[in-house]
Amino acid sequence: MDLSIPVFPKASDPLGELLHQLRLDGSLYCRSTLQGQWSIAMPLLPSMMMFHIVTEGTCWLTPSDGKFIRLKRGTLVLMSKGSNHVISSNPKLLPKPLFEYDVVKISERFETLDIKGDGKLVKLTCGVVGFNQFASKHLIQQLPEFIMLKDTDHRCEEWLSSTLELIGNEAKDLKPGGETIITHLADVLILKAIRHWMESAPESNCGWVGGLKDKNIGIALSAIHNQPQKRWTVDLLARSCGMSRSGFSAHFKKIVGKSVKNYLTEWRMHLAHQRLRFKQEPLIVLAESLGYQSEAAFSRAFKRVIGITPGSVETI
Repeated sequence: MDLSIPVFPKASDPLGELLHQLRLDGSLYCRSTLQGQWSIAMPLLPSMMMFHIVTEGTCWLTPSDGKFIRLKRGTLVLMSKGSNHVISSNPKLLPKPLFEYDVVKISERFETLDIKGDGKLVKLTCGVVGFNQFASKHLIQQLPEFIMLKDTDHRCEEWLSSTLELIGNEAKDLKPGGETIITHLADVLILKAIRHWMESAPESNCGWVGGLKDKNIGIALSAIHNQPQKRWTVDLLARSCGMSRSGFSAHFKKIVGKSVKNYLTEWRMHLAHQRLRFKQEPLIVLAESLGYQSEAAFSRAFKRVIGITPGSVETI
C-alpha cells in the first residue's frame, strides 16, 4: 500500500477547480421580444437550471412560493433547481404554459419568442442548461431555488452590466456568429452567478460547498476528486491536510455531512456510473482505475450506492 503523503500546492483552489470542471450540457437558449399582456408558466425541469436575463424593460418573476418579484433591465435570475415559475408582464394575470406559445426554432440550441400587443416592450434572453457531472449535482442540491443578480449591485455592477450589454446588442440583430456569442456569454453569466453565491451567501459555508471552502477539508476533497484511483485511507487524507485522524474525521463529517469513507465510495461509484453510461469497458479495468483490486468488491459497492449492478447500466 502506498502510504506516501501527496504534496498539494499551498495555493490550491478547490472552488476554482469545481467551476473549471462544470460543463454545461444540453443547453437551449431563447431570445424573447414581449409586448402587451402576457404571462408564461415555465415547466418543472428537474436536474436542470433555467435563467432569465432582462435586456430591456421590466417584468415579474413569481417563484414557487407565489411571492412575485419585479425584474428590471440589467437583472439576471438563475433558477438553479429547474423549479416551475412564472415570468409575466403582470403577476395577477392567469399564466399560460410555455409550450402553448409560438416558439420559433432557429437551430438546435437557439429559439425565439415574439408576443405582440399594446404595452411596454420587454426583451429577455432565457435558457435551460444541464450539468452531467456528479460534482455539479452536489452543487445544485445546495444552491437556493434562485439566485438573482442586478447590475446595481456594487459587487457585480461592472462585469454584469457590460456582459448584459453585449448580449443585448447581439440579440437585437442576430448576425452570423451571434448565436454562439450569446450562448457563450450566457454560460459565463451562469458560472459568475454561482461563484457570486459561493462567495457571498452564509449558507455556502456549510455542506459540500463549505467543505470545498474549508482550508483543510478542501485539500482532502481535491485529492479525492483529482485522484479517485489512489488507495486513500482516512489516515492518509488526514496527514495530507496536516490533521490528526480523529480531528479530520470529525471535522469532515461536521461540514460535509457524511463520513470520509462514505463520501469517497459515493464519489467513485458516481464516476463509474457516468463512465458506464458512455462506454463499455471491462469491469476489472474500471474497478482498478477507481482504487478497487477486485471486481466483486467494486460491484458490491456500486450496487449499494447506485442501486443497480454495473451490468444493468444502459449505455447512451
